[in-house]
Amino acid sequence: MTHLQAITLAILQGATELFPVSSLGHAVVAPALFGWHVDQHAPAFLPFLVMLHVGTATALLAYFSRDWWALIVGILGAGSSHQVSESRRVFALIVLATLPAVVIGFVLEHPLRRLFGNPAVAALFLIVNGGLLLAAERLRGRRANQSLRALSSLTARDALVIGFWQCLAFIPGISRSGATMVGGLMRGITHEGAAHFSFLIATPVIFGAAVLEVPKLLHAGVSHGMWATSVLGAVVAGVTAFASTAFLMRYFRGHEAWALNPFAYYCLAAGAGSLLLLLG
Repeated sequence: MTHLQAITLAILQGATELFPVSSLGHAVVAPALFGWHVDQHAPAFLPFLVMLHVGTATALLAYFSRDWWALIVGILGAGSSHQVSESRRVFALIVLATLPAVVIGFVLEHPLRRLFGNPAVAALFLIVNGGLLLAAERLRGRRANQSLRALSSLTARDALVIGFWQCLAFIPGISRSGATMVGGLMRGITHEGAAHFSFLIATPVIFGAAVLEVPKLLHAGVSHGMWATSVLGAVVAGVTAFASTAFLMRYFRGHEAWALNPFAYYCLAAGAGSLLLLLG
């Protein structure tokens, strides 16, 4: 893998992990479209992929550092009784929303892994992802007369539902952030609130996925050159992810009525175009 390829994949990871357009789908489709001979199942590729995810998760942790600090302080019992109670409630919601991905991911890991390297399947599900985002906005439009809920009103049931929506992202081409946002919108949460919660639960999910691969890295016998490329990718992915998060939080705050539509149209066009090129 060249440095240009590594930087390109890192930018894709850092942006598409947060934008509701599927990082996994782009990671599978992009090398095939560019004609790159990158074996994503090779042991040497694993540290690169893990470091990209570490970089992305670190960026999320940095951007929402105040939220995580407040949670830690509250869990430890510091602060007022209200702060402690609220911090523990939010932490419990994050755990609840994460559980479905942990359980379902463990059960379906091997059946779904066969789809990961198939660019045509990823392109097809990019189209499905676009349709899902459009459908969510249409349904939200029909409920325009209902008052929207703030993130602070999230219940245990809401968190669990969002967690199950997140599991759709095991399919390459379906966006994790998009699916969790759709779950939040379906529970009546604002776009900004749904995005905020989506990014909070992304941090343990991404870090957890990376940590699970560490034992494999110890036996992979990766060269020093590949580790250097992986560190470069992590830095690029982290910077891109931080900038993407900052942009998206402002964007969702100001476009409540139709925020997901542009991403939906992009997924429809990118998926259809990729499918035509791959099968043509």
